[in-house]
Amino acid sequence: MEASDTPGSGDDLSGDGLSGSAGDVTGRDGGAVASSGLGSPDPAPVAREPEAEPPVEGATLAAALEAILMVVDEPVAEVTLAQVLERPTAEVAAALRALSEEYTAAGRGFDLREVAGGWRFYTRAECAALVERFIRDGQQARLTQAALETLAVVAYRQPVSRARVAAVRGVSSDGVMRTLVARGLVEEAGTDPESQAVLYRTTSYFLERLGLRSLDELPELAPFLPDDVEILEEQK
Repeated sequence: MEASDTPGSGDDLSGDGLSGSAGDVTGRDGGAVASSGLGSPDPAPVAREPEAEPPVEGATLAAALEAILMVVDEPVAEVTLAQVLERPTAEVAAALRALSEEYTAAGRGFDLREVAGGWRFYTRAECAALVERFIRDGQQARLTQAALETLAVVAYRQPVSRARVAAVRGVSSDGVMRTLVARGLVEEAGTDPESQAVLYRTTSYFLERLGLRSLDELPELAPFLPDDVEILEEQK
């Protein structure tokens, strides 16, 4: 009896009775039988993204440093910033230097410098002429006539109370006095022992703005006063 060319049910098609790849083994009907795991490459490791910088009360370390340094009047030491932000001093120092380099590379109009043992924002030297022009010509807020009168009374009668200033001027000077205090030209100087009223005097900034070394250099008032000033003073 001749052998049939058609494979029978017991014939082996692939030599081992199974066909398919080394990894996925399939039966004769094409269904998956098992996965050997042999010959298949291991999956490539997934690169982990660098962890984000932990926030400092809702802000990044760089943002926190910028916010603090924006309001300081003098350089702040690295250790002080580290204590406030509760971060290692080395980390704060590195962040400060990174910010300084970033501002320089970006050509910003301000600079973050380490001076006198601390860090502070400064305008860049290339912009000095523009800043000077702005301060000299653009933002010289002039005092009103009422403010000048009040300042003159304080300068020549200090220490003086607001009530006394109002008596000399003939009008209330409360609002004007607050403006002069806010400008740094006038400051409190204790209280009157009798009336307990707050007394005011001029500040060193007042002398600086007028180019005076002391109050003794104030010009004499006599040439500018009316002839009947003594009578007017007695009537008050």
